[in-house]
Amino acid sequence: MSLQSILASIENWPVPTAAAAVVRADGAVLGSHGLVDQSFALASVTKPLAAYAALVAYEEGAIELDEPAGPTGSTVRHLLAHTSGLAFDEHRVTAPPGERRLYSNAGFEVLGDHVAKATDIPFGEYLRQAVLEPLGMTRTSLDGSPARDGVSTVADLVRFAAEVQAPRLLDPRTVLEAMTVQYPGTKGVLPGYGHQNPNDWGLGFEIRDSKSPHWTGVSSSPRTFGHFGQSGTFLWIDPVAGAACVALTDRAFGPWAVESWPPFTDAVLTALRA
Repeated sequence: MSLQSILASIENWPVPTAAAAVVRADGAVLGSHGLVDQSFALASVTKPLAAYAALVAYEEGAIELDEPAGPTGSTVRHLLAHTSGLAFDEHRVTAPPGERRLYSNAGFEVLGDHVAKATDIPFGEYLRQAVLEPLGMTRTSLDGSPARDGVSTVADLVRFAAEVQAPRLLDPRTVLEAMTVQYPGTKGVLPGYGHQNPNDWGLGFEIRDSKSPHWTGVSSSPRTFGHFGQSGTFLWIDPVAGAACVALTDRAFGPWAVESWPPFTDAVLTALRA
């Protein structure tokens, strides 16, 4: 089956609206389907964008990855890697920093506040100046929490996925660090998929490794990294395949996504190999 036919199969997903695309590191869009310029709520796919902005702030010298941020003993790195000890959706400490992988929206909100204070620019505006505007992501915005309130399009996220694969805004070594496991061996719960041991994350990006079950495909390489969102959205980048895939919908994540996404990803990877 051709890649275009596979992308068109999102029409069979039980969602009102969906759009998807596959892009190479050189920015070439290998295929797309649906209204790629339609705006969708990203939910947690906001986090990789927010993390990228934080990494720009790091390279600009506004912050350091290992400077204190968040709860006592926590750093910017802890916040990016979901090991600060902050609870899921509350600004409440539930574990010592670095001890458990506690996926935390609160942690990313603290991160956004930290960057805003260091740069003296509201975080949504800093994201626009540091990432969105340079990449031409004119339909993407953040008005609210850096953990979940982003709005974007497939066309814009394709630009971001190309950037992450072949960085221009960041030193490639910084992006390599972002896709490298932080605090190896840390276990925790992957939202929607249960307890994972280990539950590997980089800096703002989830790393697939050997997690099972998972929202990517069974044939996805262990080096695959990205994020999915509770609004029925995902972005994965597979360095072995040399490509990234974006899919946005307007139906909340649930059993339909657990069933639909992995075979879709496997089909995309098969087409790429062919």
